[in-house]
Amino acid sequence: MDTKLLEKKMENISPFELKNRLIDMADESLKKTARTMLDAGRGNPNWIATTPREAFFLLGQFGLEECRRVMDLPEGIAGIPEKTGIASRFEAFLKKNKSVSGAKLLEQTYSYLLMQHAADPDCLVHEWAESVIGDQYPVPDRILHFTELLVQDYLSQEMCDNRPPRGIFDLFATEGGTAAMCYIFDSLQENFLLNKGDRIVLMVPVFTPYIEIPQLDRYQFQVTKLHANRMSPDGLHLWQYSDEDIDRLKDPSIKALFVTNPSNPPSYALSPETMARIVKIVRDDNPNLMIITDDVYGTFSPHFRSFMAEIPYNTLCVYSFSKYFGATGWRDAVIALHEFNVYDRQISRLPKEKREALNQRYASLTLQPEKLKFIDRMVADSRQVALNHTAGLSLPQQMQMSLFSSFALLDKENSYKLKMQDIILRRLHALWDNTGFTLAKDPLRVGYYTEIDMLVWAKKFYGDEFVEYLKRTYNPLNVVFRLAKETSLVLLNGGGFDGPEWSIRASLANLNEKDYVIIGQGIKRILDEYAKEWKK
Repeated sequence: MDTKLLEKKMENISPFELKNRLIDMADESLKKTARTMLDAGRGNPNWIATTPREAFFLLGQFGLEECRRVMDLPEGIAGIPEKTGIASRFEAFLKKNKSVSGAKLLEQTYSYLLMQHAADPDCLVHEWAESVIGDQYPVPDRILHFTELLVQDYLSQEMCDNRPPRGIFDLFATEGGTAAMCYIFDSLQENFLLNKGDRIVLMVPVFTPYIEIPQLDRYQFQVTKLHANRMSPDGLHLWQYSDEDIDRLKDPSIKALFVTNPSNPPSYALSPETMARIVKIVRDDNPNLMIITDDVYGTFSPHFRSFMAEIPYNTLCVYSFSKYFGATGWRDAVIALHEFNVYDRQISRLPKEKREALNQRYASLTLQPEKLKFIDRMVADSRQVALNHTAGLSLPQQMQMSLFSSFALLDKENSYKLKMQDIILRRLHALWDNTGFTLAKDPLRVGYYTEIDMLVWAKKFYGDEFVEYLKRTYNPLNVVFRLAKETSLVLLNGGGFDGPEWSIRASLANLNEKDYVIIGQGIKRILDEYAKEWKK
């Protein structure tokens, strides 16, 4: 197919589906050369956190010992862990294995829960043994007791900058952040909190599924998009929002605000001024606004404060462990909702016929379905209610989540966090320094991704006439197609995230520093070639 025609046809396809086509093109390029394909499209990191994994696998050995202690048949059949005396056996196990990798984190996590949460030793270790072995259904189904305590503390540290609001956040452990968002959309609609035709706001650019889900036939929400289109005096993107746009949230007909903070793909945290403005709008103008925030990249931002910290009553927070700990395959995430929240209140204020319909929906779960919390309704909805008895994230996943959390909580020097931020920053500079473009200092930049608007730099280097030539002559996808075909570099189009049409998005997480040098040089070469063609 003609390249121009293909570019036109691919304009409306999801950038993640486009990525597969670009990879095919890059593969074709590889067949003709000795180049290695560099895929900076998807945000899957190329690092892992080792210590919590070492602790997990060591705990697995203890769990197997406990099972074999109960029953050990030569055919490879064992029993299940017994609770009585299991803590003392665990302490002996740690003493015997104190020099083994992971033992220190297990011991420190055990002591942390005993000292900070007055955990019953046998209850704690029994939950751990069953979790790592995975021999039971999740009970409680929303999240295990000790997992919830550790993750609550972790979110207070990482999402609230160690200054959490009063009260408790209830947590629902989910199969990654995408599952969390699916559950949220479904339960908001099932519980009449959002209905077909309701008005919602998306802050864009944003992770593509958040653009696509509201358009599905089952939702059909009226979507207002707030664009991060503020520019600096010298014409560079700030990736922040105008006060005028934020003030549109004052309209009480807007039911929900969906935000990714820090953003994807620009990878900037919301400014404190914008956060404060939204908080004031909710308090003064739109007190029933539901805020759904995806904060997966918050740990890469120093002293990050989520909406869950600033305005907990209105906020549903989704946090995934996948990026920070290099654990996309673990599918570990949580939904956090404050014990006092607008979602429960709005359900209690529904018209009688809707409340009765909901009571009937959840009647099989409790004798008082009208008192069922919204977060527990999400758990039930995730299993079509009827299968609620099998709901919940698998126990091994929850155990690894617990150890990810304690690892960060016990890292008092923040050595892991500082190194993560340093790795990202070095890759960011490796890319930008080789484009010839200027990367202005900005404390709100996180840098997990970077978004480069080619038209901004076309204008800076060659002027407005060149910009008009590019728009007249080429499709915005031409840059990513050309990178894939000519240089085996796979990047995504920023337009697919509702960013500037001519922007390109690169993940800074999944390649090595030297690879970003090559990507930067490839971007510069293509812009220079456009300019040569224009000058002819």
